[in-house]
Amino acid sequence: MSHYAPHHKPKLQPLAWLYRLVVGIRNKLFDWNIFTQVEFPQIPIICVGNLSVGGTGKTPHVEYLIRLLQERYKVAVVSRGYKRKTKGFLLANAHTNSFEMGDEPYQMMQKFPRTLFAIDSNRRRSIRRLLELPTEQRPDVILMDDGFQHRWVKPSYVILLSDYNYPVYEDYMLPVGRLREPVKALERANIVLATKCPSDIKPIDMRIASNHFALYPYQSLMFTTMKYGELQPVYNRNGQTALPLQALKNKKVLLIAGIANPVHLQQKLQDCADEVHTLEFPDHHNFSQEDINLIVEKLKQLPEPERIAITTEKDKVRLATIGNLPDILTDALFYLPIEVAFLSESEQVLFNKKIQNHVRKNSRNSQLHSQ
Repeated sequence: MSHYAPHHKPKLQPLAWLYRLVVGIRNKLFDWNIFTQVEFPQIPIICVGNLSVGGTGKTPHVEYLIRLLQERYKVAVVSRGYKRKTKGFLLANAHTNSFEMGDEPYQMMQKFPRTLFAIDSNRRRSIRRLLELPTEQRPDVILMDDGFQHRWVKPSYVILLSDYNYPVYEDYMLPVGRLREPVKALERANIVLATKCPSDIKPIDMRIASNHFALYPYQSLMFTTMKYGELQPVYNRNGQTALPLQALKNKKVLLIAGIANPVHLQQKLQDCADEVHTLEFPDHHNFSQEDINLIVEKLKQLPEPERIAITTEKDKVRLATIGNLPDILTDALFYLPIEVAFLSESEQVLFNKKIQNHVRKNSRNSQLHSQ
């Protein structure tokens, strides 16, 4: 398509050409084995990544994989821990906080305490350290979070995400658009997931998307959407309990969003609530006292008792670490959990089967698990 989406900056096209050239040379150096990829044949490594900068739903998709695999395998997640305050390799434990490991791995660790979380910008070192653990602690499968551009490790399986509402085939290279690599890089994926799809998507729209992706026969295209849970209190004040989204019917919502693309969430809340007012912050934003003052000021502008403040799971991790928040905010603040749901039950069955078969065939315990 020839039009520019709202986030595109056509005037920066010369820089995009330069960036594309640099990325292309780097990829060729890997393709020609001048830059050497490290393989770890003794363990399945599933990479979950994307071509664009943020906003495709990587964290809930990684969580889906953990749920799928954790009953039969010991799962480890390797992440760089974006914006963490520590350096080098970190194997998280029950005492590790979000500042040490990053908000997204911390969010996942709260849900999956039996999963190993290895934090390091050097994924090769992370994987080697995990494989050096005593046998009883060593993982059976590794999920490489946001590892598609980290080509120094060659994963055994690649899942690539593309936001259905901002598909990669309509996007442009940075800094004009949001692409970190050309669309041609799709060929490195085993499965491409079109994420954040509307739940009422029509079959013809799926076919159009499939034609645009133009995948190879060895690849699969599947469609997922976001499934929202009940609103959960961030601070559990005064006997607060979970609220179904239907409870927002007559509410006036202040949405606090420090994520790459809050549009999908905004639309969901607008479908449920009387009014939605959004305070947008940068992705992975660390909230300052000035930010808190602004949130409180906006909250005061909404009438009581109809007002409610809603944030994301990721932002909840950062907000929950701030002490001495005013009662008006702690009493009103809820977060909205999200999970991945496949639009087609047959696609979900196929996806699960592909992942489970791959892990079973490539696991060091494959014989044990096949019995």
